[in-house]
Amino acid sequence: MTRIVVISDTHGKHGAPLPDGDVLIHCGDFCSHGQYKDAIQFLGWFQAQPHQRKIFIAGNHDLVFEQGSYHDIEMLTHIFLNDSTHYLNDSGINLFGINFWGSPVQPRFFNWAFNRDRGADIKKHWDKIPSGTDVLITHGPPYKILDEAPRWNFGSYENVGCKDLLDKVLKVKPKLHVFGHIHASGGQTFSTDHTIYANASICTEEYVPLNKPFIFDIDENKNIDIINIH
Repeated sequence: MTRIVVISDTHGKHGAPLPDGDVLIHCGDFCSHGQYKDAIQFLGWFQAQPHQRKIFIAGNHDLVFEQGSYHDIEMLTHIFLNDSTHYLNDSGINLFGINFWGSPVQPRFFNWAFNRDRGADIKKHWDKIPSGTDVLITHGPPYKILDEAPRWNFGSYENVGCKDLLDKVLKVKPKLHVFGHIHASGGQTFSTDHTIYANASICTEEYVPLNKPFIFDIDENKNIDIINIH
């Protein structure tokens, strides 16, 4: 049995103790403003966690990982990445016999990091997700799955997830798809016959870290149980 702990969208507020597990995943937006010093602070904390293996992707607030200098990115990866801490950027890794794949991109949202236009521009990233992926890690959600964002001027909510990502997920059928980005839908799961989806945003729409981490147990047959935190 492999225990996976998942968090996302901590925005610099990631100091709370985490549940024990074998793999710790962060789905991006560990920074608030994407500065080098924010990334250093997060990665020092993340690497120090006791989980045997740790995986993270970047999010739209983590600008240094896309817009930072070559020297900054080289320094971050050289200092903090090792045999236990892994950064995925349209790439994958097998841990404990489980195939993980991670991507930071999301549909264009203001002038933040890892923005891609909907359609062909973003689809080429999703096309890289290989068949046989067991755990898919993206920053943003697929369309109409835990993707409702408030529209204050209308007093309503809008589905802002990616349709091309949804199409790919329905083809690949990962056992687990974890993401964040849309705080208003954080702390929720949605299950189908093939996939468990989880929006692991820790921070609320007001950037208050109220949501708890998710815990998933995956057995040798890739069956998944959601473990509730009381």
